[in-house]
Amino acid sequence: MLTDLNPRVTAHINAHAVLGALPVLVARVPEARAALAGLDRPTTVTLKAPGVADASYTFTTDAVVPGAQDGARRVTLVFTSPKHLNRMVDGEAQPLPVASPAGLKFLTGPFSTLADLLGTYLRPADEALADPEFKTTSTLMTLNVAAAAIAQVANEDRSGRFSASMVPDGQVALEVGDDIDLRLHVEDNVFTFVPGTPTAPARAALRFADLDVAGDVLAGRASALGSICDGTLGMRGYIPMLDNVSRILDRVGHYLGD
Repeated sequence: MLTDLNPRVTAHINAHAVLGALPVLVARVPEARAALAGLDRPTTVTLKAPGVADASYTFTTDAVVPGAQDGARRVTLVFTSPKHLNRMVDGEAQPLPVASPAGLKFLTGPFSTLADLLGTYLRPADEALADPEFKTTSTLMTLNVAAAAIAQVANEDRSGRFSASMVPDGQVALEVGDDIDLRLHVEDNVFTFVPGTPTAPARAALRFADLDVAGDVLAGRASALGSICDGTLGMRGYIPMLDNVSRILDRVGHYLGD
C-alpha cells in the first residue's frame, strides 16, 4: 500500500538525512560546538547496515562535515539490520562500535551529546518552540533533513522511484523567502542533495511562504499538495517536474511523520 513504510528506506533517511542535519546543528547551536571543542583530532564516524549505503561524518573542533577525512580517527558503527539502525536513531538500541579506546570515548562523550541535541531540535517540545531562535534553528534543520530525505525516497522507495522516473534532469530548488535556497540535483532519474551555495539556475522551484509553512510541510504536519492548493507553497519553473517532486515530498512526510 502507498502508506506502507520500508525499514530500509527509513534507515537511508536516518543515516543520510536525519544525521545529515548535524552540520547545521553544530553551525547554529553553541552547546553543540562546545561538545566538540575538546577534540584532540578529527574523528570520522561511519554507519554500516546491510542493504543501506554507508554514511560517514567527520567531526572537528568546530564543525561536522559529511564524508570521511584522511588522517582522521576512525569509528565504525555496525548495525545488524536496517531496523537496528532505525532503533538506534529512535534511542531504543545501541550500535556495535568498532573503535579504539579514544574512539569509544568520543562516542560516549561528544557524539552522545550531539545525538541528544539533534533529537531536541528535530523532535521539539511545544514549549521549546516558543523560543523564536530555537524554532528557527529547528525548522532550518528540518528543511535540510527533508531535502536530503527527498533524495533518499526518490532513489530507494518504490513509490518514490516511480515519481522520480518521470522527473527530467536539472536542479529543483526548495526556497523559503529570499535567503534559503536548497538544491536537489536530478540526473538520469537519480536525486542528489548537496548542501551549499547553488552554482546554477534551478529548472524549477518550490517556494514556501515562510519557515512556519516549511516546518509544517517538511515535518509531515501538512500536505505539500494541500499547501499548494491553499497558496502557502508556490511553484515556479517546469511544473511537471514539480508535480512529481511534490508527490515524493508527500511520501517523505509519511516517513518523517511516522
